[in-house]
Amino acid sequence: MSGHTLIETAVATPDVRVNGTLIEPEAIAAEAQHHPSDSPEAAWKAAAEALVIRESLLQAARARELSVEVGEHEDPDEALIRALTEQEISVPEPDEESCRRYFANNRERFRPADIYEPAHILLQADSKDAIAYDAVRADTRALIAHLKLHPDHFDRLAREMSACNSSADGGRLGQVARGETTPAFEAAMLALSAGELTEEPVETPYGFHIIRLDRKRVGELPEFEEARPLIEDFLRDASWRRAVAQFVSLVVGEAKIEGVELHGANSPLVQ
Repeated sequence: MSGHTLIETAVATPDVRVNGTLIEPEAIAAEAQHHPSDSPEAAWKAAAEALVIRESLLQAARARELSVEVGEHEDPDEALIRALTEQEISVPEPDEESCRRYFANNRERFRPADIYEPAHILLQADSKDAIAYDAVRADTRALIAHLKLHPDHFDRLAREMSACNSSADGGRLGQVARGETTPAFEAAMLALSAGELTEEPVETPYGFHIIRLDRKRVGELPEFEEARPLIEDFLRDASWRRAVAQFVSLVVGEAKIEGVELHGANSPLVQ
């Protein structure tokens, strides 16, 4: 989004003030770069809203005459807003009942991902050349038949024939989780038990694969005590975010805002 377009937007919009304090158009234009939008007007409005919230919080913090220590990677305004929220916002620690209820309703979310260790041989094929494509499919079937009789030949044939970089390691792809391969490859891999080889060529945009599944580790559902620290962190963070949103809404609601209409005080503190 060009600065020129944002300047034109600034000229066409009214001054933005918080309790009489002007938010400079240049500051809004700079902030707009952090709010990608479909139009300069939308970016400008989002930036103005963010700076209105920031200015409202800064004024509230200054009114309380807070003593602030600025952290190594903070600017003074950030430190002031942090001090304000630390003084004004407190959230209760998650109790055991809340944690157990969340665990009961969301236990599957704490299950570690299933991990697979496949190896493959890839024979490249161009689907635009029907005759050559069918020939590679036939070659792949012949190779599968050979490997059924001589499974110990897999590593050597992968090094000699596979068109994948994994050929240097006998076709081994390392640890793979769901969603990390093509849908057809994944479906074929999931259907295998450890030690099994695909019965048919697996067709993907890259060509035809022969897949061997070396290992499969299924993520076990945890017990409550294992998941409890994560649940406590999640509930504590969710409670903090709600409290910040409510506090920001209160502070902004008490301020006199001119030049922009806020639709819900979405604080940068909780994003």
